[in-house]
Amino acid sequence: MTELKKLNKSTYQEFWKWFETKEKDFFNAVKEQQNIDENFLNIILPQLKELNENFFILVGMSDDLTAELIITVDGSIKDIVYAEELIAESPNLENWKFTALKPELDIENVSIRMGDYIFDKNNIYFYSNDDEDYPDEIDLVFVHEDLNDQNENELINGTYLFIDNYLGELNFVTQIDNFSIAGKSEAEKELVPIEKLKDFLSWREREFTEKYEAAKIETTEDSYSLLEGTLENGFPLLATVNVDLLQWDQKASHPWISVLRIAYSGDEDNGFPDDKDYDLFNTIEDDIMLELNSEEGNLNLGRETADNIREIYFVSRDFRKISKILAKTVEKYPDYEMSFEIYKDKYWQSFERYGIH
Repeated sequence: MTELKKLNKSTYQEFWKWFETKEKDFFNAVKEQQNIDENFLNIILPQLKELNENFFILVGMSDDLTAELIITVDGSIKDIVYAEELIAESPNLENWKFTALKPELDIENVSIRMGDYIFDKNNIYFYSNDDEDYPDEIDLVFVHEDLNDQNENELINGTYLFIDNYLGELNFVTQIDNFSIAGKSEAEKELVPIEKLKDFLSWREREFTEKYEAAKIETTEDSYSLLEGTLENGFPLLATVNVDLLQWDQKASHPWISVLRIAYSGDEDNGFPDDKDYDLFNTIEDDIMLELNSEEGNLNLGRETADNIREIYFVSRDFRKISKILAKTVEKYPDYEMSFEIYKDKYWQSFERYGIH
């Protein structure tokens, strides 16, 4: 778990002050490629991991005189904001370039070799699956012309790596809702050259932004439904969900789903919390909503309680602010086993189980 007490502007600045005391040695290690693990990676990585355990790095020469350090979170949505904040505080050093997240690359500069296979613009294609029930969802199939049953794992990994490098870390996470990787014989539509992917995604993003830019909903007087069920183990399930919000016709404007999970001891009450925990969980939810401004695009969808777990659901326009608030909440209550996840679900399909559309 990220140590949030360390993640603030002054601590980022402390890291960079430390970096500046070693930057010349670091630069030489990167430029000369001599003992780079010993002279650079093994020194800087522990410092970064103290800030955030999900920080990773890529480093190399941007040109003959400039080393580039990329802070990546390997696609972890809830850690993106911290990489961006760290780089925002980076110093201006003559021989260094600092970048948050793996940047997008020109298609001419993306070519990957893995074993006997090459991944480049000449053998990778894509097409879009369209669903009239979910018209704004971007569901893509990437096709490598050499993929077959014998090399499936290797070719899928290489194709994924190619797309990740081509689009860049942030674009890959934010611009595509679902994707799969297939061989040419499995393709169900006409193949589009991969160099047209960025134009396609930019067009869809402009279309989406224009459609939902003004989308807003007032939830203070919404009606809530109390839903009851029974789990396979016989324990009861209780959910309280915002019915009006679930019936909203502009759900896609808030595509980021956040789930805060709180484990508690409820074995003596059929998996339900006692009064003390119940009141605390409601307070936690209220406190989160005080920090999350609905005007900024953060809405509370409801909660579900069953089998010693309370889940609280939020939907958001963006994932950055809620990433920090939920992390801070987890840090605030060390006596409880808490965790959270953030994922993209434009049509809130994860909540169709409640039968409210």
